[in-house]
Amino acid sequence: MILPVVAIGHPNLRKLSVDITPEYPGLQQLIADMWETMYFSVGVGLAAPQINKQIRLFVIDATPYEKETPETKDFKKVFINPKIVEEKGEEWAFSEGCLSIPDIHEVARIIQHEYDHLEGVLFVDKIHPLRKIMIKRKLQEIAKGITEAKYKMIFPPKKR
Repeated sequence: MILPVVAIGHPNLRKLSVDITPEYPGLQQLIADMWETMYFSVGVGLAAPQINKQIRLFVIDATPYEKETPETKDFKKVFINPKIVEEKGEEWAFSEGCLSIPDIHEVARIIQHEYDHLEGVLFVDKIHPLRKIMIKRKLQEIAKGITEAKYKMIFPPKKR
């Protein structure tokens, strides 16, 4: 089943996700639904907070990047309760998008990007302040539901 994607501005995207056990109700179906949602939305990753679940789970399929980086061929994984214990290597700038922030592309990498969702962090939190000022209006429009995403979305509750 294709699930709606939570848009930027929704408070659930800023919450810390919790660990789950293998007995999490409907886990296999949830994972299947996440794959279906991700592919339908033309994404390469999807984290549970993006479908309104505050659990430490994400799926990625990096094979669309196979031409630029051959090691991503058939790199399709499910991550349950991931923890980053060490970061090493050089920073690698790459323009990537986010299903929760349609039509905005900045610097992020798939695994780090999805992991950040579990921590309540969005890639726009990490971009240069000047660039953030430049896209502020577009981010506000998305949060208000002014976007042309080709998939269903959940927008923040309207303020009274």
